Amino acid sequence: MQHYRTLEGLQVSDAWVTVGTFDGIHRGHRALLTHMAESAHAAGRPAAVITFFPHPAVVLRGLETPYYLTTPEERAELIGQTGIDLVVTLEFNHALAALSAREFMQRLSDHLGLHQLWAGFNFALGRNREGNLDSLRELGKELGYTVHVVEPVSLDGQPVSSSQVRALLAEGQVAAAAGLLGRLYSVEGPVIHGDARGRTIGFPTANFQVWPEKVLPANGVYACWALAGGRRLPAVTNIGVRPTFGTLPPLPRVEAYLIDFHEDLYDQPLGLQFVERLRPEQRFPSVEALVNQIQADVRAATEALAPEP
Repeated sequence: MQHYRTLEGLQVSDAWVTVGTFDGIHRGHRALLTHMAESAHAAGRPAAVITFFPHPAVVLRGLETPYYLTTPEERAELIGQTGIDLVVTLEFNHALAALSAREFMQRLSDHLGLHQLWAGFNFALGRNREGNLDSLRELGKELGYTVHVVEPVSLDGQPVSSSQVRALLAEGQVAAAAGLLGRLYSVEGPVIHGDARGRTIGFPTANFQVWPEKVLPANGVYACWALAGGRRLPAVTNIGVRPTFGTLPPLPRVEAYLIDFHEDLYDQPLGLQFVERLRPEQRFPSVEALVNQIQADVRAATEALAPEP
């Protein structure tokens, strides 16, 4: 899979293309992308995805809170895993938003040799979403492409959406979010120096810096798989402000205790895959009470992460 940041200089012939934000690459996204890639390759055509960063909702609605389920790099990598040949991540800004549907589709035709456009049942693009399915079909007659509509993927009678995943994460329901994503929700970043309090109570933690625009699960304690140095290790992760010690950082702190692991991880990348929420974050009357609870958390995480019998 090749990842581009602009259409300029890109010249592809007869591509099958889909356009969207695709944040999270959930089951619905994957179904569309996999089907399109397989169909394009069966016809001897390349499969391409046009996506955007920042998210249009961030630009047009001025959202400032952490919003993304995937970084642009994560998203491109996940898209590539579905068989897509190339991803173009365009900078979404007000100039791009002002393009008419015709202008945007002309660009796709010029640079990708657009042969077939794949879209969801409620898809629209262009200024004021003027390019709905009917108008895109009419443009296709002029520009030489056809439109293929894909029905949404549903679970429990509801279409799978990125908004649903964000809502579940906001409630700490990481297992339910994984069901919509088709994989464990994850965050990653470099391990940084903290205040070493965990080490003083016998549970040294890896504090790590998460991209501030990425959605974190609700404050609480989680059973996780930690990905470090090519290894997958069991961990207990706390997200929050550590009320027992009275520290109140401006953003939730993420720190993971890697069970039975004693190596130095400073300045190394660390990933966390969230498996199950064990409990909400809480204040304890003493450090001793906190230690007792952490011991219980380690036992609960070990059970949650045990392989299926």
